[in-house]
Amino acid sequence: MQTYDQYTIDSTGNFLIGQLEKLDPKLNKPLMTFTWSRDVDLREDITIANDTASFLLAGYAETGGMSPNGISWISQGTDAISGVAVDVGKTPQPLHLWGKELKWTVIDLAKSQALGEGIDVTYYDVMQKAYNQNVDQVVYTGDTLKGFTGLANSSYVSNIANVATAGSQSPTSNNSSTKFADKLPVQVLADINEILNSAWQASAWAVFPNRLLVPPGTMAYLTSTIISVNGNAGGISLMQFIRENNIAVAQGEELQILPCKWLNGRGTGGTAGDPTTVNRMVAYHKSPDYVRYPLTDLQRTPLEYKSIYQATTYYGRLGQMEFIYPETFAYRDGI
Repeated sequence: MQTYDQYTIDSTGNFLIGQLEKLDPKLNKPLMTFTWSRDVDLREDITIANDTASFLLAGYAETGGMSPNGISWISQGTDAISGVAVDVGKTPQPLHLWGKELKWTVIDLAKSQALGEGIDVTYYDVMQKAYNQNVDQVVYTGDTLKGFTGLANSSYVSNIANVATAGSQSPTSNNSSTKFADKLPVQVLADINEILNSAWQASAWAVFPNRLLVPPGTMAYLTSTIISVNGNAGGISLMQFIRENNIAVAQGEELQILPCKWLNGRGTGGTAGDPTTVNRMVAYHKSPDYVRYPLTDLQRTPLEYKSIYQATTYYGRLGQMEFIYPETFAYRDGI
């Protein structure tokens, strides 16, 4: 009678795994996303040699004629005519160096090429994802180590308030919640119109917001909630109702409502990243004339060979959000 020891049994198992297993050679990469390139325009005149990015902001002043606060009338016999004044101020902000070294051995390279994808390509992909994730964070929230803020928490934006409670928006409602999910559709619309009008008013009625950023959970709620209109069956989504009835439409602006993960818990008193705390929405006009982000294209050093190692370094400069006109922004918390 023939018997089999444990070694024989284990080797049989190895044979079955090695020979009968169908391996999918696709390298499944970590899930991640970034939206910074969607929500801000770039200032592209920056070079790697620059240490600081700055911009000029002019203040205008003028006095009236016969009345200092009135119209600039003059009489035919006048010998003194009022003039105008211009005050130009410069706002400098540092540019920060960013870099990642990519390093592998020729042995690793040969092995990875045998599997169908060079390790140098994989390392480059990892570096690009790290770069975009870092820029995403800097654009929206800045960096506490460097001591600056971003699009979602700027220290330059003073137009910050909590949204109204449902009860204060409707005399028939006793609901004290500020969250969109606890409000009627008309109350949600009132909150959105309020932030748009507030930013418009703060800019002396000169610039109307064309973009509204909300947390992903809020975006899902607005899109998936179906409401009836005039008692009609079926109805429309709350998102469509808002897009068709917000005050931007009356100004000839197309309001884009988009999700932003960095707004979770970003409101005053919230915990950043936690959507169950105080969330924030942001209204602004997307244009390089009002807000922009300075950065350089990534560059790399020549591939360096040392013993069995190959290495190269990618580097560039990341700036800080330039709020040319922070009065065109508005934050509302508690949605």
